Amino acid sequence: MARVVHFEIHAADPERAARFYESAFGWTLSHIPALDYWMIATGDGPGIDGGLMRRRGEPPAEGQPVNAFVCTLGVEDLDAALRSAAAAGGTLAVPRMAIPGVGHVAYMKDTEGNIFGFFTDDPSAA
Repeated sequence: MARVVHFEIHAADPERAARFYESAFGWTLSHIPALDYWMIATGDGPGIDGGLMRRRGEPPAEGQPVNAFVCTLGVEDLDAALRSAAAAGGTLAVPRMAIPGVGHVAYMKDTEGNIFGFFTDDPSAA
């Protein structure tokens, strides 16, 4: 069974958003310049950590809802998970890509247009 293992916050101004989350919640954000990505440590105890990234694509029109938090599901077989989601009516949003030294990730849209991710652990990813 796939479980949520990571969340992502998409922001037009990630530096401003990082300051907000550090100040509002005491989270620790660490920028990875090569990926233009911020890892988020939310604290000790139960819960999950996440990431912050620059919003890709056009921002939503004024008054439209924003898909700003993306949940990523941990899976053993990324390709099988992508096929399963597509067979259920999902569409590919971002193809499989490596996170060097960590694993692989890909993003899909559900039948309502919401984005979610799949992640598979692979420390040899390049």
